[in-house]
Amino acid sequence: MRERMDAIERPLGLPWCWGATETEVLADYPCTGRLSGPVIAVHRAVDVAAPAEVTFRWLCQLKHGTYSYRLLGGSPKVLTAGADDLAVGQEMMIFRLVDFASGEHLTGETSPELLGRYGPITCSYTVRPARDASSRIVVRTEISVQSRARRLKAIMLAWADLAMMSKQLRVLKRLAESS
Repeated sequence: MRERMDAIERPLGLPWCWGATETEVLADYPCTGRLSGPVIAVHRAVDVAAPAEVTFRWLCQLKHGTYSYRLLGGSPKVLTAGADDLAVGQEMMIFRLVDFASGEHLTGETSPELLGRYGPITCSYTVRPARDASSRIVVRTEISVQSRARRLKAIMLAWADLAMMSKQLRVLKRLAESS
């Protein structure tokens, strides 16, 4: 496992890191170690003035929408009954759910039909309780960079993800805080 950990690049600064602390960047996540070869880790985080269980429930809504830009389709603005009934194999945006812990994290890998477009990617959305009945969403995405072409693609993906994910996290934050 030690050599696997050394194969993870964890750069700070844009487009690789938005809102995450250095401690969060250096931590391991459920998606860590799922890809072979070198990877670049991308981190996104936001504070939410809502309890962790409410925030996690809103993360489960990712089965029903992107919660990003409207051009990508509508996303429900109310909690969908049964969205928190999770099962490995469920689709969530471009990912297929491969692991989860209710109230803690959702972890996915690129859906097989989208591997050609995006390449091998894993992602963990985690919710951490904070003080004063608030919480924090921390997302780690690992992108396979086994070739020079994959490394260049990772740079483009990181910039696109920055735009999409920062919007998504702000929308989920607002919805959780208004629940």
